[in-house]
Amino acid sequence: MLASDTAKSDNDLLAGIKPQDLELTTLDLAQFGITVDGLYFYKNTRQAEGEFMSFDLLRHSFLQLVVDHYPMIVGRPTVNSQGRAVMSVDPANLCMPDIAEIHVDHPADAFMTMRPNTASKESSNVKFFDVTRFYRESGVSRLPRATYHKDHSAVIIRVLRFKDSDYVALAYSLSHVLFDGSGMIIFMNHWAEYARHLHSTGNSDCQLAQPPATSRTEMQSYFDSIEPVDPPFIRHFKENVPPLPMEFPANIAPVLIASPDLPTYEDQHLMHFTPTNLERMRQDIDKTQTVNVALTALCAQAMVRANTMVYAMPPQISYVVVAYDGRLRANMPVNFTGNISCTTVAPLPTQTVVDSTYKDLATAIKEYSSMVGSEYTKAVMHTIETNLGLLYRASFTLCNSPQTSYFGLSALRYMPFRTIDFGFGQPEVLSFDYYVKEGMARMYPNYQDGGVDLIFNYPDANFEYLKQDEDLAKYADFIF
Repeated sequence: MLASDTAKSDNDLLAGIKPQDLELTTLDLAQFGITVDGLYFYKNTRQAEGEFMSFDLLRHSFLQLVVDHYPMIVGRPTVNSQGRAVMSVDPANLCMPDIAEIHVDHPADAFMTMRPNTASKESSNVKFFDVTRFYRESGVSRLPRATYHKDHSAVIIRVLRFKDSDYVALAYSLSHVLFDGSGMIIFMNHWAEYARHLHSTGNSDCQLAQPPATSRTEMQSYFDSIEPVDPPFIRHFKENVPPLPMEFPANIAPVLIASPDLPTYEDQHLMHFTPTNLERMRQDIDKTQTVNVALTALCAQAMVRANTMVYAMPPQISYVVVAYDGRLRANMPVNFTGNISCTTVAPLPTQTVVDSTYKDLATAIKEYSSMVGSEYTKAVMHTIETNLGLLYRASFTLCNSPQTSYFGLSALRYMPFRTIDFGFGQPEVLSFDYYVKEGMARMYPNYQDGGVDLIFNYPDANFEYLKQDEDLAKYADFIF
């Protein structure tokens, strides 16, 4: 890296950005008030010369990538004169990223929970980062949330350096308007590619191996040609959830851009599944299904039992929600970074969930998941555009309460986290700060033993009942 670059301000590094208005799609608009975030731990195993995960290297490569490929990141959302939502990039009024370095006066291991690594003779322990303990005991304030309701807050990045430790953690929070989960990982890999190039050559003129497809115009043109279907979950909410006592304007863009930030949910828990237990679970439930489907069935039924104990009564209905990547089910570039992912919702009578075998429940969940495709995604977009109240009604209903059981899974198991290498190796421990939805779980790969981590948001007191579930305990190790 050039020594002169360390003295450059963020404004200096963004000087090459051009004025432009970048179109936002319906799925982008639906994400206002929501964030995408991550927390990755890197270990200095090479003991290379120079600063490990240099702050200036990370900052410079990030900003240069924004200039070259992702100007939307420093734009400001608005409605143009044609009434369309755009991200306006004005070099004189950029929405600057908030990038900072934090020195933690504790070693990283003070916030790690250890388990024996049964999958490897070389590594004695698998480490899990306890984010709740970290914020309770470290003295570090919780990472600010990305938001458009404060200036210069749509992108938050923190580099955490720990006392007497080889670990450096990279934490980020960005507005979900910019990326969906897959798009975020594409971006993180591009950032890492820029950092590696800058680290090895000292030059910032990186040529990405596979540049991103960021234009929403191509996506909008594609979906303009698709006829929507009538998904069962949309019919369900229309027929079973009372309408809101308000009307929405025909142009939803101003309404959604003004959406308040959803409150964060900080009761976070982690369940770990070793490779052996994952496969044993799949074989026990239905060896013809994937691990993801089998695990969803297991957790959905356990949630009903836990909620029945919490509320002293069985819920009337169980909602099982599974996120899917629209890139894989549409004629769209796989390197498209905008919002194209949706969720499939299975509204299942509680008695059906409780009385079904895991195999039958997994089959039912699989059937709902198999319905999704471009026509399904178009139906979701059409509903947002023409019946915005239904979107809000659904979001209020999808929760754990005396009437409803809710389990949602965002499966990130096969995401390319390994290649998010800034020139110092892959991340060793994957985590994230917080999520905005109670009942939602993220499935991360665990590279230490080859298993998976299920990071799950559920009230602390309720989680104690979930830990007592005998079927779930056969396969899960409850870390915290």
